[in-house]
This record gives sequence, structure tokens and C-alpha cells, in this order.
Amino acid sequence: MAVSANRLELLQIADAVAREKAIDRGIVIAAMEDAIQKAARSRYGSETEVRAEINPKTGEMRLSRLLLVVDQVENDSTQIALEDAKKRNPAAQVGDYIAEALPPLEYGRIAAQSAKQVIVQKVREAERDRQYQEYKDRIGDIVNGIVKRVEYGNVVVDLGRGEAIVRRDEMLPRETLRTGDRVRAYIYDVRREPRGPQIFLSRTHPQFMAKLFAQEVPEIYDGIVEIKAVARDPGSRAKIAVISRDSSVDPVGACVGMRGSRVQAVVNELQGEKIDIIPWSADIATFVVNALAPAEVAKVVLDEDRERIEVVVPDAQLSLAIGRRGQNVRLASQLTGWDIDILTEQEESERRQAEFQNRTRIFVEALNVDEVVAQLLASEGFNSVEELALIDSKEIAGIEGFDEETASELQERAREYLAQIEAEYDAKRKELGVVDALKDVPGVTTPMLVKFGENEIKTVEDLAGATTDDLVGWSERKDGETTRHPGILDGFELSREEAETMIMRARVKAGWISEADLAAPAEEAAPEAETEAEAQA
Repeated sequence: MAVSANRLELLQIADAVAREKAIDRGIVIAAMEDAIQKAARSRYGSETEVRAEINPKTGEMRLSRLLLVVDQVENDSTQIALEDAKKRNPAAQVGDYIAEALPPLEYGRIAAQSAKQVIVQKVREAERDRQYQEYKDRIGDIVNGIVKRVEYGNVVVDLGRGEAIVRRDEMLPRETLRTGDRVRAYIYDVRREPRGPQIFLSRTHPQFMAKLFAQEVPEIYDGIVEIKAVARDPGSRAKIAVISRDSSVDPVGACVGMRGSRVQAVVNELQGEKIDIIPWSADIATFVVNALAPAEVAKVVLDEDRERIEVVVPDAQLSLAIGRRGQNVRLASQLTGWDIDILTEQEESERRQAEFQNRTRIFVEALNVDEVVAQLLASEGFNSVEELALIDSKEIAGIEGFDEETASELQERAREYLAQIEAEYDAKRKELGVVDALKDVPGVTTPMLVKFGENEIKTVEDLAGATTDDLVGWSERKDGETTRHPGILDGFELSREEAETMIMRARVKAGWISEADLAAPAEEAAPEAETEAEAQA
């Protein structure tokens, strides 16, 4: 009877631990077997290969020793002679293992304590693995939990089947949580670490707001309304861009709800954070105008290569467009992904006037004409001496007060000036040691050669080894702020595609690749373009 009771008790303990730790019962039984094996090795010797088996249905435990079948026995505790093995199992061969039953162990206090440590360790590892497997696929979900404790500003949250942490910098400003408070947060990372899986929660993550709206707005959950972008200044203000896939559904109205009930629920959860809901637009200029609301915009100027946009607002709207401590324009920049420069109409007017005066001065100096003639050329939209030299002379003659003779004279002076500048640049290029062959690379101009020489690009091979970023620079976006890293040819209004073509042409000239290699990508792209066109048709 005593043996039966022990068997039953063993299975009851395994069931209880499995339920409490939310792990598989088989893992607990395997941990018990490992513990018994460890205790048996301490009794029979650490070199002995001991196996313990617990029947998961009856609780019966079997202890056995594995002996390796060999021709000549060197260690009685781990090996058995082939002749002796064949007596137990006629099919035994050298290299096989023979199981020899061992009597039940009497566990002393030390052995029992050691077995307990093994079981606790195995169960803890299984529990950690279960937590990691359960939460690693839930990154991006919102979870509810109860504050378990607060440590140095970091909040430990009990999720029921695991613990998570909300770090101090992931908490809303001025938000205070106490032990026992219920809290909702966003899972943004789950890591497997030596001390167990670490589940990181956030209440400041932009996607936390997006998920809250998905819970409050059925149209977002159903996919009718889509959240395209979110920008947050946690605890203060946020902007969210939405678009509707159904023309009959107003995306902004759906998010606001009847009398603002839906957006108010999100605002309450975020401790009063003000939320601007704006319609998303594929046209970046329209999107930026929407993002700067409630400020009114008079004009926008795009620089697509640098992803920069210049916004002109009425003088009275400047402070509203910028916002307190630049908050409005900063959030609009984060939302759109473009750098935004804001000017008043007066500032833009002053800048235009300065540009006009600068063009007038250039024409006076380059063409050796009086200021009136230079102003006429600038006011007619001529931006440079190069433009004047290359344009059809009839367009110059068409300016009021000019005739064909005047137009020809102006163009002649413009060409002489450009030739003089070209000669000066060429002399400087030679002085810097830039080879003549670099002039023959398509797209390269003499002023560019000077810039190349100043930046140690002096041969065709040097240019062939350059990257697009080296020539036109690159932008790095971090924490909502964009840092611009200048390139060698900044100021030449060179696009990334033009810079890449220039480098590839240099590689052809250097013999690194052939013309056929250069044409291959274009040929591969052509069928794809045709396929897309057919699909659209």
C-alpha cells in the first residue's frame, strides 16, 4: 500500500506543478527523472550511466544501469563482457548497451535536497521557455496587467502568465503607477536572456496609440480605415494620419466618433494627450499642409531629392505653424518623413528680393552691362549666365527694349565669360593633379573636376571606386530628427540617379565592367515595366 501511495503522490505532485507553472506535465516528470538519476549517480559513482523512468500513467519508477558491451572489460561499473551480455540478450553485440535493473534508492537529506534543486531548475527553465514562446509572437500587441512592484522608476507588471517591465523612459511623463494598479501597454520587444525572458512594454510607442484606436474604432479593426502614420510627443500631443478604403466612410469622422467619444477614450488612456487626426494623402504637398493643421499654408516648395519641403505661411500663422517649442512642425515632420522649413510670406518676399539682386549682380559682372539691363534679364526669369548663353537668341530679342543685335552681343559676352571661367577651372584642375581622362566620363564637368581634385578623386579609377553617397551625400534620420551629411558634389544639383550613372560610366572606362554589363539591368527592368503596364491596363 505504501508503494501505491508514493506512486500516486508522485503523479499528483507532477500535475500540481504543471498546472501552477503552466507547463507540460511531461516536462515535470522528465525533471523528476533527471533528479533521480543525479541522486543515483552520487550513490553508484558519477561515471555510472544511470537511467530512471517514471510511468506517466501508473507512477511506477524503474532505476537501471546501462552497461556498454565490449570484448574486454576495463571498468566493471560501465562495461560488460560480450559473453555475459549474450546470456541476458542473445542478440547483443559489441557497442550495444545492456540495461541492468538497480534496487530502489533510500534518499538521504543531501540527496533529496540535490534532487529538489534539479527539479526546480528544470521546471524554471521550462517555465521561461514557455513564457518566451508565448510572448515572442505577440510583439505589437496590447496587453493588460497589474503593477506588481516599482523599482527605481521602472514598473514590473504581472501579466498573469509572466512578468513584463515598463522602463522609466517608456512611461508617460508625470504618470505615476502604484502597486495594484491596472495598466495597459504595448509589447515592443521580447528577449531571451540568461535570467529568463524579458518582456518590454511601452506606453509612449507610436504604435501603442495606433493599437488603441484599432480597439476603439471598428472601421480600423475591419480594415476599412487604415492608420498610415503616427507621430507622438508622449503625454503632450500627437498626430495620426488616416485613410479610408471606402469612399462612403469618412476616416477622420470614424476615428473621432459620435461627439468625440472614440478619440476621447484614447485621450483618457494616454493621460490627456491631445490628438490631431488628419487625412492622409499620396500627394506629399497636400499631406504636409494637412499635417501642419491647424495652421494655414500659403505655398509649398518641394525638394524631392533631399526629401525637404519649404512651407510659406501668413505672418500671423507662423507661431501656430511652428507650435510651442517647435512641437507642431516637429510632429508634422515625423508624420510625413520629410524635413519641413517654415517661412513667413515676408521672409519669402525678402529672400526672393535677395535672389533677384544676386542674379542682377552676377549679370552686371559677367556681361559687363549696366544694372538696368541686368535687372531686365533677372526679371524675365534668367537664372544664370549658362542659361543665357545656351538659349535661343530670339527669346532674348523678344524682351521689351532689346533687339537681335543686342541679344547676339549679350550671348557673345556670356560665352566669353563661361570660356574664361572654364579655363580658370581647368588650370586649377591640372594644378590639383586631376588626369585628363576623367574629363571624358559622361556627366563630368570642369567645376566637378576641381571638386574631385580637392577630395582626392584624381583618376578614373578613383571615381569608379566612389559611391553615390560620396558624391551627393546622404540623410540619416534618428529620433525624428534628420541629419544631412554633405557629398563632394553638393551644390551641383545632381540627382542620385545621375551620380550613379556617372560612377557606372567611370567603371566602364576603367575596364571594371563592360557596356553589356551596364545595359543588362536596363534590359531586365524593361520587361518588368511592360508587365506592370499590362497589369494596370
